[in-house]
Amino acid sequence: MKYLIVGLGNIGPEYEKTRHNIGFMVADALAKKFDAKFEMDRLAYVTDFKNKGRSITVIKPTTFMNLSGKAVKYWANQLKIPTENILVIVDDLALPYTTLRMRGKGGAAGHNGLKDIEAQLSTSAYPRLRFGIGDNFSKGKQVDFVLGEFSEDEKIDLYGLIDKSVDMCLSFSAIGLSRTMNQFNK
Repeated sequence: MKYLIVGLGNIGPEYEKTRHNIGFMVADALAKKFDAKFEMDRLAYVTDFKNKGRSITVIKPTTFMNLSGKAVKYWANQLKIPTENILVIVDDLALPYTTLRMRGKGGAAGHNGLKDIEAQLSTSAYPRLRFGIGDNFSKGKQVDFVLGEFSEDEKIDLYGLIDKSVDMCLSFSAIGLSRTMNQFNK
């Protein structure tokens, strides 16, 4: 069984620690757990490892967030991974901070990375791990908030949430979507 785990984010040091790059942060933590190193490849930084008899490829698209679907489609086709075995890790303004939620499908909710993945895969029925970043910003300041770094208060919980996200990714590949949702979603 093969799985593709996609951490969404933007490349470049100016985005590295921003809320919008939580997908990259989780992907990095997942790779680190298995001593896997990312290599630059077609449209993404790519690494792979085995866990519980599953082959897992992790990518961080280098296409910038709004064109993430191009990398997802390429690697899913290249590795012959079915849509139900793709897991996209994404920041979510609609969920309160500290909320992690796995879903088998859903709308893009204004998220341009998800919109592009949906367009490229021709479906919104692909699993995603939504990492709640909250909506603690003033009117008109959404972009600044999303592209801002986590506050000192948020950092207290951040690394525990990243670790839990890694556990959810591994659970997804080991026991499947519905059992993982039952175990982790509140």
